Amino acid sequence: MRASYLAPPSSVLRALYLLAWRGDLARHFFISLQRVLVGLAVSVAVGGTLGLFIGYFKSMERITNLLFQSFRQLSAFALFPVFILLFGLGELSKTIIIFWASLWPVLLNTISGVKNVDPILIRSAKSMGASRLYIFLRIILPAAAPEVFTGIRLGGSYCIMAVVAAEMIGATSGLGYLVLYSEEIFNIPEMYAGIIGLAVLGLGLNCALHTLERFFTSWKEDAV
Repeated sequence: MRASYLAPPSSVLRALYLLAWRGDLARHFFISLQRVLVGLAVSVAVGGTLGLFIGYFKSMERITNLLFQSFRQLSAFALFPVFILLFGLGELSKTIIIFWASLWPVLLNTISGVKNVDPILIRSAKSMGASRLYIFLRIILPAAAPEVFTGIRLGGSYCIMAVVAAEMIGATSGLGYLVLYSEEIFNIPEMYAGIIGLAVLGLGLNCALHTLERFFTSWKEDAV
């Protein structure tokens, strides 16, 4: 009985080939990728902006820390019914689910990155007459960038998990839908093919974010 749930590699490869040849694999892959990128972009815009602001103004961090730590414990998966009730089963609810899942690592890592900037650097710049804008743009942002990108990469991994769950509820496309639909009709090779597609999606997103991180933090390698 167990053998029926474990497709041989040859069957999975054949399923991958057929899905690719029909164009279904690319369609589901790029739909999932679009959802991930939109959700991650919104979380980076919101979480990054709030994180820079709150980390820069210490009093704001003390005021909002308990609130953010409380919201952080609310899993996006537990909030699925709420998002669906409020926003329906369309793309908006899926985007918000992905956004919520990836927001907190981006926000909290950005706050931490700004807070942990070496104060000696800031005091040295002030002693030489640097403006607050110059200090923020040329000292705080570069120094906080490694931790910010750590949060973004964590957010990216959370996006992949969230998009799978989002596409298994009220979706008709995407890799998560492909995996669930294949399981329901007992097409086990296509189910594993969809899982491989999700793994490739996650790996590709992580590699892309790592490349961006190296580009924006190249000063670390120069310093070393």
